[in-house]
Amino acid sequence: MVPPEPVVMGILNVTPDSFSDAGRYLDADAAVEHGRRLVADGATIVDVGGESTRPGAEPVPAAEELERTITVVERLAAGRDTGPAGLRVSIDTTKADVAAAALQAGARIVNDVSAFRFEPEVAGLVAGAGATCVLMHMQGEPRTMQEDPRYDDVVSEVKSFLEDRLAFALAEGVPEEHVWLDPGIGFGKTPAHNLELLARLDELVAIGRPLVVGTSRKSLLGRLTGRELDDRLPGTIATNVLALARGARVFRVHDVAEVADALTVARAALSGRAPATAA
Repeated sequence: MVPPEPVVMGILNVTPDSFSDAGRYLDADAAVEHGRRLVADGATIVDVGGESTRPGAEPVPAAEELERTITVVERLAAGRDTGPAGLRVSIDTTKADVAAAALQAGARIVNDVSAFRFEPEVAGLVAGAGATCVLMHMQGEPRTMQEDPRYDDVVSEVKSFLEDRLAFALAEGVPEEHVWLDPGIGFGKTPAHNLELLARLDELVAIGRPLVVGTSRKSLLGRLTGRELDDRLPGTIATNVLALARGARVFRVHDVAEVADALTVARAALSGRAPATAA
């Protein structure tokens, strides 16, 4: 079976406290330039986030999140700083006010780590805009999610949660083809839970919606390899290639060029044939 064509989502955090690139892209010009670089490296989606969701992160008022993100979303979505017409801008938020403003500014995807639980009205905004949404599993909320995560069967419980949130989105008017699902690697899960999810991703793919995987630079990789944050690219590549083989479709990463190359090679090997461009 040929794996689906991978979609690479480049991460653009405009926050002072995200776990990976805190404060690096708070300036709008720097953020837009980085978004342009992500696209040049092979991302077809740029995911703009103005509130850190790392373990222990404190919530950010909507007004502050709007100030950080909307100019960046608008400039990237306008295409004057990135070029490719196929680029889609995603807003990484759980807030209705931020989602509404970002959709108005040109975002076409709402990436909601709460899966519409924190502010359910986000679902109606997505439906009304004809946008796509990413619904992610998270046990608890960012401040407390890693305190003592427990599951009887993490894969079965995550699958049930995602099916429930998919049903909610459909009931709110979001077309099924506009819903992507994310198992939430690192969100309210131990390393053992994360590895079980990666090993059994095909059970989540069976729900029938594109599966988003976000392992980029995460602490799981540091636990396994002993590597610090900036040295986790090999682990990121390994987990994304495994996810591709298990049927995942969308890969949310910091290091776009390297992961995109790895996915291209892995897909060619898994399918037994080279892409047309490599003939």
